[in-house]
Amino acid sequence: MSYNKQKKSFSKTIQFQVFFRKYPAIPYITKWFLISSIIGICVGSASAGFLVSLDWVTSFRESHLWLITFLPISGLLIGLLYTYFGKDIEAGNNLLLDSIHNPKETIPFRMAPFVYLGTIATHFFGGSAGREGTALQMAGAIADQFTKPFKLNINERKILLIAAISAGFGSVFGTPLAGAIFGLEVFLIGRIRYNAIFPAFASAILADLVTNLWQVKHTHYHIDFIPHISLLPILYSIMAGIAFGLCAASFSKIIQTTTTFFKTKIVYPPLRPFIGGIIVALAVLIIGTTRYIGLGIPTILQAFDEQLPMYDFALKMAFTIITLSAGFKGGEVTPLFFIGATLGSALSLFIPLPTGLLAGMGFVAVFAGATNTPLACMLMAIEIFGVECGIYAAIACVVSYLLSGHNSIYNSQVIGEVKHSQFENHSGKTINEAKN
Repeated sequence: MSYNKQKKSFSKTIQFQVFFRKYPAIPYITKWFLISSIIGICVGSASAGFLVSLDWVTSFRESHLWLITFLPISGLLIGLLYTYFGKDIEAGNNLLLDSIHNPKETIPFRMAPFVYLGTIATHFFGGSAGREGTALQMAGAIADQFTKPFKLNINERKILLIAAISAGFGSVFGTPLAGAIFGLEVFLIGRIRYNAIFPAFASAILADLVTNLWQVKHTHYHIDFIPHISLLPILYSIMAGIAFGLCAASFSKIIQTTTTFFKTKIVYPPLRPFIGGIIVALAVLIIGTTRYIGLGIPTILQAFDEQLPMYDFALKMAFTIITLSAGFKGGEVTPLFFIGATLGSALSLFIPLPTGLLAGMGFVAVFAGATNTPLACMLMAIEIFGVECGIYAAIACVVSYLLSGHNSIYNSQVIGEVKHSQFENHSGKTINEAKN
């Protein structure tokens, strides 16, 4: 190379260094936009395929109700699959949270197909479960495979997993803003990790865009009437929030207790979902309805239009707790939407707020209390129901969050900031440690 060419090359290198020194955010944004784009494409496509599959199996099951009799057999097969081939991924969502707090080995890719097959089987044969857990685990397992190719360090890997959770949540529910905040909020109670804010939002928005490009439709909910903000509706919202918070705490406590019961009483893991499947199948046969199995979307929609009986939320809670505690796969969030919406609808008998508004408040507030993610739930309410319900949803979410205590459906959540001063000694502990 000639002297002049070397001089020009050196000059350009200096110019780039000066430019990047002057605008240090550009390399960071470029890098994470590339990574977020890959996450968005992969996770958005995975969510689209999962949602289409879920719609198909739900429709097929409702047309062939005899399939529910095979729920115990499907539970046994799921149990065998995880016992002999998936011991290291059995923790599910808690494994994702543990990997953020204390990164170790790369999350095995087989978590994605395993949880997909397990969830599809659960819904196909009539278990009561959701879809958020599956979406998050698929997203985390897919995204973590890029840790080595991109040569990410420990802190960058944490950001990658947060972005993956955001993408999975945002794309499976069609709520990218709530998804981004959920990823930033869920692993550390009371704190948000702002150094992951760009990857979280970019991944969630891109994943949702990709899911929509696959022409996958999300359920639309509508609140007919929202009253003007005044003192009485605010007081009524606080009352409803108290009920939602107590419900969320009850759900979290009972599902943990029931899970421990199954593990203690049934030593051989594959037998747990087998016996749980027998209980659920017999319960469906006895009550004579499939209203409380699967996702329960028709009932959630009904809750916004008419006042439902108080036992709807309790029965859905029972079916979901037995299904998931026994070892079937899926998420808790959509069942929590069902529980919250039907409880809110039933509360309209006592609380003089519109049935649809109470259903919408319960939809997000029980979820907020059970996952300790009030900000994500406020945004979800605005994205799904419209900005007009924002204040009422916010009140319900905050009250539910405070009243639910240090309980959660995710045992690996770490308490960053305690909710009440009398629990200051819990700071820095996981939910599990705080309970002990």
